Amino acid sequence: MKTISSTGHEHGHAGEPFPELPPRELLDTTGDLLRALAAPLRIAIVLALRESQRCVHELVDALDVPQPLVSQHLRILKSAGVVAGERSGREVMYRLVDHHLAEIVMAAVTHASEDHA
Repeated sequence: MKTISSTGHEHGHAGEPFPELPPRELLDTTGDLLRALAAPLRIAIVLALRESQRCVHELVDALDVPQPLVSQHLRILKSAGVVAGERSGREVMYRLVDHHLAEIVMAAVTHASEDHA
């Protein structure tokens, strides 16, 4: 049984060891990544890129939002290392850098949908 202290921290039973935590730098990087994913439109972009790479106008059409807004969110995802863009003629094709990120987003969507049910 876990208890919450007056400081809001969770504690296990007395003497129960805490799991080893990653180094602070890794926790900071993870926080940055989760913040980059923490916008509904960016979640939708990640979901739209799960199956294949797409150019900006395909994302605009699929998400039904203005192109400048899609581009702004793609920049945020790109700077966080979530997506990468590669020029193909006049278009830039965007793809997920790592499909684990789509799994994280899908797990969150699944969890949210269970809360609604």
